[in-house]
Amino acid sequence: MNKIGPLVLAGVFLLVAACGSQEPVRVRATPAPTTPAPATSAPPATVGLRKSDIRWNGEGDPYNAMAELADGRRVAMHYRRGKGLFEQHSSGPAGTWTRPRLIYGTKTEACQGIELRVFGKTVAAIADFGHYCSDGEPPMESIAAVGVGDLRTWAHHLTRSFDGWERISAGDGGNQITFRRGSSVLRWSRTGGFTK
Repeated sequence: MNKIGPLVLAGVFLLVAACGSQEPVRVRATPAPTTPAPATSAPPATVGLRKSDIRWNGEGDPYNAMAELADGRRVAMHYRRGKGLFEQHSSGPAGTWTRPRLIYGTKTEACQGIELRVFGKTVAAIADFGHYCSDGEPPMESIAAVGVGDLRTWAHHLTRSFDGWERISAGDGGNQITFRRGSSVLRWSRTGGFTK
């Protein structure tokens, strides 16, 4: 003997009742209970360290620079052809890298190398650009840049028609940075920014 489920019997009963009635019978379907899907949290997107897209065939690589802070964080800079100078930093030795941030945008060619120096929690950088640097012409855009603390913000100073800064030094535990080339001096302080 076949077993008839209670839902089928209820449907037959309603159908028979509807045939003998003048008014339509409305049947509301009750959805089956659903089990919610377990909540999943996707891992955060990781960003790898980017490199310059400018080829270098000699020793070292002047178009990429990296330095390490005392707390284990790292900071890196690279040139991008026709775009400028970019910065990334990590949260620690094994930490992921931040997305590349444009420090200085220009369509001119990268000149010479990038120099990064760390003074406590302050990072200072030198970078240069020019129209015909690949042909041996001197830079026309010289950048001095400084990042402090969490390195989320950077200040930069542009000097035009200048051969580029040669040396970086610091005072007051990294709260004052000095950029020099010969008798030319550019100073940065945590309270006052850049001054000549």
